[in-house]
Amino acid sequence: MNWLDTLLQGILLGGLYALFAAGLSLVFGIMRLVNLAHGDLIVLAAFLIMLIVSSFGLNPFVAALIAAPLMFGLGWVLQYYLLNRTLGKDVLPPLLVTFGLSIVIQNGLLEAFTADSRRVSTGSLETASVQIGSVNAGLMPLLTFASAVLVIWALNQLIYRTALGRAFRATSDDVVTASLMGIRPNSIFAVATGLAMMIVTVAALYLGMRANFDPTAGPARLIYAFEAVIIGGLGSLWGTLAGGVILGLAQTIGAAVNPEWQILAGHVAFLLVLLFRPRGLFPRAVD
Repeated sequence: MNWLDTLLQGILLGGLYALFAAGLSLVFGIMRLVNLAHGDLIVLAAFLIMLIVSSFGLNPFVAALIAAPLMFGLGWVLQYYLLNRTLGKDVLPPLLVTFGLSIVIQNGLLEAFTADSRRVSTGSLETASVQIGSVNAGLMPLLTFASAVLVIWALNQLIYRTALGRAFRATSDDVVTASLMGIRPNSIFAVATGLAMMIVTVAALYLGMRANFDPTAGPARLIYAFEAVIIGGLGSLWGTLAGGVILGLAQTIGAAVNPEWQILAGHVAFLLVLLFRPRGLFPRAVD
């Protein structure tokens, strides 16, 4: 057993989980909204990319560039006209609404695309690899991890170095005071969700290129995203990357010991972190 290869594959897998989780972490950090439809929105974006690729014969990366603003618009509309109405001290309304949204998306995709598994073909990129020391690493997992780092770095730059980021932080701290300063919280929340949907598009791109997906694949992606966010610490974007890596490492090590333990090992790692560090490894609010 090549443990070096196992560790490398676990780290790279963590990049995919970090992409699943980054949008969820952003939305929770800014408006404390737990979106139970997050995984289904990833799958929706994957189907959108696949549809663009098959309809126009475009490269998947170009298709994702087209899909990203469409997903931004969808996120903005959902937040401004639906989810903003559920925000408040009671956490139950957004949970119920996003759970209902999850059911609607799944059934809509089933009607439109049937229950067949799909995949976005990338040709030779699927099998391309590079030598790193004594191990081979797939080019696709490397691109996924690099994209996760780039996305989280860009989000940090946006949040801490721009006027929009200051509005995000001010609204997250105190909606009433932010409103008195001329900030429109409903619009800020809508922009935040739109940005989260653009990150969802990046996650969907790599999901579609790396694995089969179907209309019911969303809940599993949601679980991985939640686990990565909670392991890293609620509201911590770099912690989300660390949480994804820990989850990926746990799964690959578990699979190396026994292939049947892959998913179980990830859940065990999550429960252990939750037991000893309930606030996550790197708890930090987006402020």
